[in-house]
Amino acid sequence: MSSASQAKSRRNFLKTTAVASTAAGVPYFFSSPKTLGQETQSKNDRFSVGVIGAGGMATGNMNAAKDWVDIVAIADVDSERADRMNEKFSGGKAQVFEDYRKVLERDDIDVIHVATPDHWHTKPLVEAMLAGKDVYCEKPLTLTVDEGKLIRRVQKETGRIVQVGTQQRSTFPLFVTAMALVDQGRLGKINKVTAAIGGAPTSPEIPIAEVPKNLNWDRWLGPAPKTDYRWLRQEAGEGQRRAVTNTNCHYEFRWWYEYSGGKLTDWGAHHVDIAMWALQLNGQTSGPNSIGGMAKHPVDFEDGNPVQNDRYNTATEFLLTAQFPGGTVLDIRHDTDNGCMIEGDKGRIFVNRGKLVGAPVEALKDDPLPEDAIQKVYKGLPMEFNERKAHWASFFHCVKSRQEPISDVHSHMKMLNVCHLAGITARLGRSIQWDDKTEQIVGDDQANAMLARPYRSGYEIEGV
Repeated sequence: MSSASQAKSRRNFLKTTAVASTAAGVPYFFSSPKTLGQETQSKNDRFSVGVIGAGGMATGNMNAAKDWVDIVAIADVDSERADRMNEKFSGGKAQVFEDYRKVLERDDIDVIHVATPDHWHTKPLVEAMLAGKDVYCEKPLTLTVDEGKLIRRVQKETGRIVQVGTQQRSTFPLFVTAMALVDQGRLGKINKVTAAIGGAPTSPEIPIAEVPKNLNWDRWLGPAPKTDYRWLRQEAGEGQRRAVTNTNCHYEFRWWYEYSGGKLTDWGAHHVDIAMWALQLNGQTSGPNSIGGMAKHPVDFEDGNPVQNDRYNTATEFLLTAQFPGGTVLDIRHDTDNGCMIEGDKGRIFVNRGKLVGAPVEALKDDPLPEDAIQKVYKGLPMEFNERKAHWASFFHCVKSRQEPISDVHSHMKMLNVCHLAGITARLGRSIQWDDKTEQIVGDDQANAMLARPYRSGYEIEGV
C-alpha cells in the first residue's frame, strides 16, 4: 500500500472510531491497513465451512462470518439446534449429522468451526487438524493442561491454522491499545496484573429429568463421565423478568467441573489472556512458579472433587494469586470491576470492553503512540475493529496467508495453563508449585494427577 493510501486508510479509520474513542475517553493514533472484508468479496474467495456445535455461540459467530462463508455441513447432538442453524444460514441445504466425524470426512470443507461445550473442544479440534482442516475453535481450548500439550504438538506437526475465539484481541481496540502502551514501555516494568472476572452462580438441587427426544445425551456427555440428565425451571422471583432454567447441559454446562473450569476458564480465558499478553510484551516469557489463595464453592469437596452431583459445583468466589519469576504477581478475583488492571513502575492502566483509563492513557493526548505501535502488537496482521466480525476476518486472512493468528494455540495455552492451575488450587484448597519447563506440578502427586482427565471409553481422541 502506498503512503498516500495508508494516510487515507488511517483517516477513514479514525472517522469510524471517533464516537467510540470519544465515549471511552481514549484517543487512537494508529493506522488501519486495508479492509479485511475486501479480501473475500468474490464468490470464488468464499470458504466452505463445517460447523461442529450449533448453539448460541456458533450462531453468533456465523452471523459475524456469513459474508465470507458457505455452511455446507453441521454436526450437533441436538437435532433442533442443527436444523435451526441449517435453515437460518443454509436454507436447509447443508448436510446435518449427529456425529461430527462425518463433517471431517468431507474433502470440500476448508474450515471447521468448533463451538461445542468445553469438554468437547479438544477431540474434534485435534482430529480436524489431522484431517487437514484449518479451525476456528471457541475458548477455552481445553479442559486440562495435558490436552493443551497435545493440541500444541499436533498444530506444530500439521501446520494447520487455528484461531481461538478469544475475541478481545481483535474486536475491541481498547485492549490492543492497552497492549501497545505496555509494549512501548509507557507503564515501565510490570509488577502486578489483576484479572477481575466476576463470580459464578449457584443453583438449587436440580432433579433428574427425562432426556428431550431431540438430544443424544450420551453423545453430549462424550468424553465426560456417564451421568444423569438434569433439568429444573424456576419460576421468576420478585424483581425478576423471566424464569430461570437450571440444567447440566447446553449453556449451563460451564457451572459444572465435569464439563468446564467454571468462571476461571470461562471469563478467565478473556481477562487472564489480556494479563498474560501484557506480561509477555513486557518480557515475561515464563509461566508462574506457584499459585495459591482462596476459593468458595457451593458444594463440599473431597480430594479435589465435588461430593454432590445434583447442583452447580464450580467456584463462586475466589482470590487466587500466581507468582512469576522476578516477583511479578497475577491476581484472579471475582469482586472488583470486571476487566484487567496492569500496574508498572511508571504507571498503571485499567481496561475492559467499555473503557481504558489511567495516566498513561491521558498522556496520549500530548505524546501519541508511534504510527506502527498498534499493528506491531497485532503481529503485523491487517486490522479492523468491528465487533466479532473482526476476529473472523483476521482468521480468514491467516488461512489465506498461512500467518500465525492473533489468538494462536501456543499463547492461548500459556494463559490457559494459569487458569487451569488456579482451578486445581481452588478445588484442593492449597497452594501448588509449578515447573513451567516440564509443565508439571512439583511435590504434590494428587495435584499433578489433575493435569489430565481420563476420556470415557469410546470417546478417545482418534489418530494420536
